Amino acid sequence: MRTVNIHEAKTHLSRLIDQAVKGEPFVIAKAGKPLVKVTALDALPAGGKRKLGFMVGQIAVPDDFDVMGATQIERAFRGDT
Repeated sequence: MRTVNIHEAKTHLSRLIDQAVKGEPFVIAKAGKPLVKVTALDALPAGGKRKLGFMVGQIAVPDDFDVMGATQIERAFRGDT
């Protein structure tokens, strides 16, 4: 995997991103110390839209979700601990 310094990454960012999208990730380093790894994200499904409802039945939202912790939050804002 290619390692580039910050200056080189700033200078050639477009080219480096194009290469990462094509499957060639790279590491950005500062003073020779690796800081971040740049890789391509997985593409969205065809059409560029996300499928709604793909987690139906896997998570549950409580009926009182919109008021959960309201008392504790109110106390915190008043400074009551």
